[in-house]
Amino acid sequence: MNPEKTLTKLDFRFGRITPEEARAKQYELLTDTRIWRAFINGFARNGYVVFDEEKLSREELLERLKELEPEVTGEEHLTVAELIKSSHSWNNLLGKAES
Repeated sequence: MNPEKTLTKLDFRFGRITPEEARAKQYELLTDTRIWRAFINGFARNGYVVFDEEKLSREELLERLKELEPEVTGEEHLTVAELIKSSHSWNNLLGKAES
């Protein structure tokens, strides 16, 4: 995988969602290889999805989330390398800062 490949991150607010629906939808999204990260919080009614927009259109993603009444609240473009770096645990980040 090219570490400079660009991915899209969409932040969402959901109009209607329960914690059970959030867990089920998050699992469903994460079984799709075109989606790199997904987090849906059924209590706070928000979340985000990081996906490859060259392989999965924004319209298709929004259609899959339609029953949760998604509202896009933010958009960001990041590289695979940036996504991996942001996924490091705090211990790894702190360890690097101390050395």
